[in-house]
Amino acid sequence: MAAPFLFAHTRNQSSESQDPSNPASPAFKDNFDSTLNTYLASIMNTPMQSQYRNYPGQSNQRSPHASAARRGPGPMISSSNPQPIHTAAQMQAQQASDAQKLELAKRRSRKPTDKNIPEGVEAVILGDGVQTYKDLREVERRLDAAMMRKRLDIQDSVNRNVKRYKTLRIWISNTAENQPWQARGLDENAFDFSTGMEGSYKVKIEGRLLDDVDDDKSDSDSEDDEGGQDGEQEKDKNTMETDGGDVTDTTSKIPGPKRRKKLSHFFKSMRVDFDHSKSLQPDPATQIEWKKPPVQPNNPNPPPEADFDSLEFERKSDENLNCTINLVRDENPERYRLSKELAAVLDTDEEARAGVVMGIWDYVKALGLQEDEDKRSARCDERLRAIFKQDHVFFPHIPDLVLPHLSALPPLKLPYTIRVDPSHHLSPTPTIYDILVPLDDPLRSQMLAVTNNPTYPTTLRSLSTLDDQLAVLIQAIAHSKAKHNFFTHMGRDPATFMGRWKSSQKRDQEVFMGEATRGGGEDGQGEEFRRGGKRGVWGTEPVRESVALWLSRSR
Repeated sequence: MAAPFLFAHTRNQSSESQDPSNPASPAFKDNFDSTLNTYLASIMNTPMQSQYRNYPGQSNQRSPHASAARRGPGPMISSSNPQPIHTAAQMQAQQASDAQKLELAKRRSRKPTDKNIPEGVEAVILGDGVQTYKDLREVERRLDAAMMRKRLDIQDSVNRNVKRYKTLRIWISNTAENQPWQARGLDENAFDFSTGMEGSYKVKIEGRLLDDVDDDKSDSDSEDDEGGQDGEQEKDKNTMETDGGDVTDTTSKIPGPKRRKKLSHFFKSMRVDFDHSKSLQPDPATQIEWKKPPVQPNNPNPPPEADFDSLEFERKSDENLNCTINLVRDENPERYRLSKELAAVLDTDEEARAGVVMGIWDYVKALGLQEDEDKRSARCDERLRAIFKQDHVFFPHIPDLVLPHLSALPPLKLPYTIRVDPSHHLSPTPTIYDILVPLDDPLRSQMLAVTNNPTYPTTLRSLSTLDDQLAVLIQAIAHSKAKHNFFTHMGRDPATFMGRWKSSQKRDQEVFMGEATRGGGEDGQGEEFRRGGKRGVWGTEPVRESVALWLSRSR
């Protein structure tokens, strides 16, 4: 078969030897060799480029942040942020730190955590210690669950920030000095009847909670009742101390007075505006204002400028004046005055932002305006449409949509007339105002003391240490129980037990060495596999279930 082909090729060689497109021609071979050599030379001499295909018309682009000196492959490292070079000491310290972390992780992994008594221990010890321990563990579990539940309840109560309202009573009074009717020793024959002194007045603004006033009265009454007995009690106490008895001074154990709220704690600023007559020209200043300095919230020790019960000021005048005392409330969280539309929905004129959002949510739930498909939106009825100006409202947008309907609360205005006439000062009577002020729930401070107790972390660490010690003891008991089982079974039938133990050790060794034929050395040659009957391996329940399953599959 090859001869005709060779003959044909020889016959046509002279005519096709000069055709470059013929693969058998010398011209084609020279062409191919030169092209191959050129390609190989370009590959050997050209530096390695990116693996992305460079299509025609696509120029090589480089990030403007790349370094101009960068060549070839590798990570792009900016020259402006060079990698830090660690010294040998730093590298050794880092390696030591990593080794210490690894060792701590190994210790944690090896640390026992089981605190349950192993099964069967109660049968080999005397007494009911095991049952008592189990009862204690059950009590501990219930106590931990109750403490966690109570702690969560306390945190929820603290976060709700419930307010209680009390009455703040404000007394406003004034005294007069150097008034014309107070002058003494005027010369009746003198032409000038002036005293040479300008009349002045002093105004005092004092505020106390009614509970504090009642407490002060009760304390003063009790002091008066016990005043006659203080000397005898103190004398007896000193006598007993000198006699060397076991009497200790309990005055150091009496807790200090509870810190109470003062007038300055309830207001941001106080401003006094005077109503001056055109004929009067007292002081150039027509306003008296006090502003609270910046104070950290819940600061137990505010500065003296923001911690007082009374405010006093003095001015010069010899005639009665009308003034208005403006009190700007300081509340946390801050309350706002609501618009008419929003007040119609919430049924109140003043509320905080969180209360406004919660009130709208309650209104939507009560009227069933929540969308069925999208629970985050609600339909607007006439009242809500008057507030949001739309037919549907998205719940996350409500805090921003209600901002135009919130305005700052107006200051409390307390009118007062400064009296300098003698008829008033013969029997002066202060002007009294009662104001409702919000106070934190008295239990909130106690709850915060429970949740933020500084000794709590120390107690947790001590409990964790005791748990670790308990787990170590339980592990030791488990080891002792295993030894007891080992020697007990060996004492009953030493030959059979040692045979089983050697077979078990052999299987474990095969597993460790990787020589096990079926994962655990269970090749059917052990003693338990040769024994028949119900006490053998083949009479156990798992084997019967496996055989039944295999037979059902084969069918």
